Amino acid sequence: MPPVKGPWSREQLAQFLDEALMPLRLGCRRPDGSLWMLSLWYEYVDGEFRCATGSNSDIARFLRTDDAVCFELSTNRPPYMGVRGNGTATLDADEDKTLLRGLLERYLGGTESELAELLLDDDREEVMIRVEPDRLYTWDFTDRMGAAQTDTPAGRNPEPDSPRY
Repeated sequence: MPPVKGPWSREQLAQFLDEALMPLRLGCRRPDGSLWMLSLWYEYVDGEFRCATGSNSDIARFLRTDDAVCFELSTNRPPYMGVRGNGTATLDADEDKTLLRGLLERYLGGTESELAELLLDDDREEVMIRVEPDRLYTWDFTDRMGAAQTDTPAGRNPEPDSPRY
């Protein structure tokens, strides 16, 4: 894992990434050189972000051409906090859809939904996007926004309508 810059320690960052349930915003270049950004569910394991997508998706095609990415994961409500950085993406087959199943559990609480059924269809080929960060920068505006302290990363408040961030 690269050095972590900003107000959070490596442990606080790891706790935030483990508990946060918002999507990772991932940016890359399209083959024509223009920029592309999308939001993907993620897990953070062994110092890398792992996202699932269809093997024929736009993002998979773009990353096959240029593997440089930037990313951001942040709260959507005050107090604003999160992590951003850049890195390198690789694509690996997720033939058994193991990552996808794990992300469905993480974000939806299971695989018993129409969306899960659609994504887990046998005819759909899935890939794992692995993002290895080159740079990580955390920020946390809790102090300047006047929010109460709790026991979440860096002692911060979770979002009001979310069990976690």
